Amino acid sequence: MPTDKSVTDKAPRAEGDLPKADPREPLLAVDDLRVEFHTRDGTAQAVNGVSFTVEPGQTRAILGESGSGKSVTAQAIMGIVDSPPGRITGGSIMYRGIDLLTLPREQRRQLRGTALAMIFQDALSALNPVFSVGFQLGEMFRIHRGMSRKDAKAKAVELLDMVRIPAARDRVNDYPHQFSGGMRQRVMIAMALALDPEVVIADEPTTALDVTVQAQIMKLLAELQTERNMGLILITHDMGVVADVADEISVMYAGKVVEEAPVHDIYASPAHPYTKALLESIPRVDRRGRKLSVIEGLPPTLTAVPPGCSFAPRCRFSRDRCAVEDPPAYGVGPARRSRCHYWEEVQNS
Repeated sequence: MPTDKSVTDKAPRAEGDLPKADPREPLLAVDDLRVEFHTRDGTAQAVNGVSFTVEPGQTRAILGESGSGKSVTAQAIMGIVDSPPGRITGGSIMYRGIDLLTLPREQRRQLRGTALAMIFQDALSALNPVFSVGFQLGEMFRIHRGMSRKDAKAKAVELLDMVRIPAARDRVNDYPHQFSGGMRQRVMIAMALALDPEVVIADEPTTALDVTVQAQIMKLLAELQTERNMGLILITHDMGVVADVADEISVMYAGKVVEEAPVHDIYASPAHPYTKALLESIPRVDRRGRKLSVIEGLPPTLTAVPPGCSFAPRCRFSRDRCAVEDPPAYGVGPARRSRCHYWEEVQNS
């Protein structure tokens, strides 16, 4: 639902008590979300009609190459899109029936950490280098819970224990540079979970970590999600990372969700050429010695997305129709959609 006005130009709710969440409503429902950025080269449609839901205990993975709109979607949900140059121009983001896009800034801030939280991809940049990790974890409790420094520090130790950092009581006074990359990522997870949020967004949580540490971080996230029954949005470009943890997958390309399906369906029979190409580019033991598949070409510039299907210039299934007719989200099966005119052919190839 494109519009000439930013969604933030809507009449906001009056300041006051935070609206009451309705447990009967979906935990998180994103509908037709649109985000654009004004640049020197023109307007970039970074997110163009994205929709999905997340329920308690469910993991929604959002996959795609860099520039596909994954992280901007997360930033829009958290209310941290840089404005200017970015702005939300359409759609809705509902948390338990509360429209986050119409909340006053202070009420939106109250929900960060307590209802929705985010794990950023670069822990070293996200953590303040001049404060100890204990101080930074304790700050959550001092500000949101009004705790004393002593009690907040005790909570910080509990959080470090929760994310399996050895000798937590001794390490609570250490600084970020004194932790390894994997341990810093655990600190970021602890910070995100400090105030018991119902939804956690993990933006590339295993970036720059070796394979063994990646597996440890993903296992930890899965265990904590099960313990707390929280909804998890996992943003990544690596399909191998989500195979064992995701319930539903949304594949994004050029700002749109091009395929959405339960995880087992995606891996068994992808219904969009882009999803299929991503899967074929994963190194596999049974293909040892063979040339690794690659996706030829580059994603389109978001200020000049071509007409028709945005993936058509890189697609081996592309035909004349694809260059002029933007495919709708075809119903492929129960809870499955694909933006491909020839999805049946893709599935059976």
